[in-house]
Amino acid sequence: MEFRYLGNSGLKISEITYGNWLTHGSQVENDTAAQCVRAALDSGITTFDTADAYANTAAETVLGDALAGERRASLEIFTKVYWPTGPKGPNDSGLSRKHILESIDGSLARLKTDYVDLYQAHRYDHETPLEETMQAFADVVRSGKALYIGVSEWDADQLRAGQKLASELGFRIISNQPQYSMLWRVIEDKVVPASEELGISQIVWSPVAQGVLTGKYKPGAELPAGSRATDEKGGANTIKSFLNDEVLTGVQKLQPVADGLGLSMAQLALAWVLQNRNVASAIIGASRPEQVSDNVKAAGVKLDASVLSAIDDAIGSLAERDPAKTVSPQSRPS
Repeated sequence: MEFRYLGNSGLKISEITYGNWLTHGSQVENDTAAQCVRAALDSGITTFDTADAYANTAAETVLGDALAGERRASLEIFTKVYWPTGPKGPNDSGLSRKHILESIDGSLARLKTDYVDLYQAHRYDHETPLEETMQAFADVVRSGKALYIGVSEWDADQLRAGQKLASELGFRIISNQPQYSMLWRVIEDKVVPASEELGISQIVWSPVAQGVLTGKYKPGAELPAGSRATDEKGGANTIKSFLNDEVLTGVQKLQPVADGLGLSMAQLALAWVLQNRNVASAIIGASRPEQVSDNVKAAGVKLDASVLSAIDDAIGSLAERDPAKTVSPQSRPS
């Protein structure tokens, strides 16, 4: 495993982060989830990402149980706040002071830890004054309940405004967690340059485009049984935008590139996002422990200019690049 600094901080995290968005507490039984976490630890992963909203708090509980007994100082545990949780009342979502301060305590209890290494705003809250949100995060840091603060899917202007307030309050935003893959490059034009200016790293989710970049979805073919595209608990909705024959045909052109490097298609996709110098880590999920062991082999892989050119020839024109696609709900979800 290779490690990178997270933003302009002294915190190092593993190039591959284990995440449990659509798996723990939902698609994967708890015993299998624990096996996947064990495989992550055995593979050298030290960084684990979750959120209170995943499976309506159940994912945090599963991760906390799976990590119980591990040396806490050897792990980096990340969670998030914003999306609705619990009974989904009027104050059970967003980035109000009330919701943030109540949510961090709930997350710590479920994760069985006294602190998280990174506490992240899961989206930008248009209904709460940014000053209120950043003051609450400052208080979370000062209380020792979170060591660092990050955000997720904030646009360039939001990052600049948030970092200005954070600096005035005595802390820094060190990370952003956006979607990023060969097929989804919307952060490249504005978010990445702003982040480099502000000392913020990306921790990217869906680097394999919900599994599309593994090559298992073939143009004109039936969806593989048991795949995310057939999951009615949420997986099918997240992947459908990539499931068209033009995209799937382009993805198939990556197979010779991967073969030439001795990589799987998934490893190639993970290695590609890690070539971006502003990316600190790529988040992987897993429904089987062997998926973890396979994907971590992307850490440390260097792709030369000819390989990157071949990838662009196959995929470049099919990728979504519109920076306006980095967007948060205009009102709090309920």
